[in-house]
Amino acid sequence: MEPKTSSRPVEAADRGDSPTAALAALKDPQARLSWLVEWARRQPALPAELRLDCHRVAGCQVRVWWIAELRDGRCWFRTDSDAVTLKALAGFLGHYYNGRRPSEIVTGPRSPLERLGLYRQLAESRQATLHRIEDQIHTWAGSLEARPD
Repeated sequence: MEPKTSSRPVEAADRGDSPTAALAALKDPQARLSWLVEWARRQPALPAELRLDCHRVAGCQVRVWWIAELRDGRCWFRTDSDAVTLKALAGFLGHYYNGRRPSEIVTGPRSPLERLGLYRQLAESRQATLHRIEDQIHTWAGSLEARPD
């Protein structure tokens, strides 16, 4: 069965790569979440040596890790969680922002999960966790922008 075209496409700034394009092609937010969970199950786990408290997202009921690095002027993120839904959604956030310059993150559109209708599928605690992750991504990118050359 062919995916239906979304009535709310993700903006051009969201790039045409997978999983962003695949999610935008699905019309139903529940189908998007199911697709994303299956995608996350195929992603490698964060190595045990990186599952450190210093990489944990504070205030979460389950363990969620995110690691940010700057390479050649671009931001790269790795995420993982003990909960498959958070692994999927945090992984999508990492993927969404990967390869962007700090200025693109700071000034670009926020809340790709909201634009895709995925927050409506989640409990408030999961929404709060994902908002924290996105806030941390933006804060980190902003701190890079503030550094003198």
